[in-house]
Amino acid sequence: MLVLVFGRIRYTAITVLSLPFALAGGVAALVVRGLPFSIPAGVGFIALTGIAVCTGVVVTTAVLGTPRSLSAEDRVAHGVELSLRAPISTALVAALGFVPAALATGTGAEVQRPLATVVIGGLAVSTVLSLVALPAMLLEVLRRDPKEAFRPPIDSLGGSIGFDEAMVDVEASTPYPLP
Repeated sequence: MLVLVFGRIRYTAITVLSLPFALAGGVAALVVRGLPFSIPAGVGFIALTGIAVCTGVVVTTAVLGTPRSLSAEDRVAHGVELSLRAPISTALVAALGFVPAALATGTGAEVQRPLATVVIGGLAVSTVLSLVALPAMLLEVLRRDPKEAFRPPIDSLGGSIGFDEAMVDVEASTPYPLP
């Protein structure tokens, strides 16, 4: 499905490469809290992988949606800036929602704690690393991909227009308000 969304296997691979960050965060959280791997922890890992892939899809889609008239660095910076709010708010809401389950001590706590611990730890690590490592990987692929190469925009007289004028076009064409 992701190959159909992005149209290229490399972008799918980059998006899926964000999964180890989430899984490492979940495992580290279990180890730190001294909780064993269990079925509820496994369910937490399943939920975590879904959120991590969604974060990768949002960031990758935003980067690929920027105009090719920008350099690779500008495309990645602009795409990450546009998509920054969604991954952070998703991770924050999910993690805060699981805090009561992670701290539970009553009946059913042995089921709630591992699931919540995996999700909170995995989201914390995944969100931070995905917003650093994923753009770096996208930048490297954009630099090497001839289909994504920088193409200076052409004005109506056949001349090349400058970066500031290209940014005006980006601001006018984006459905998201730019800061």
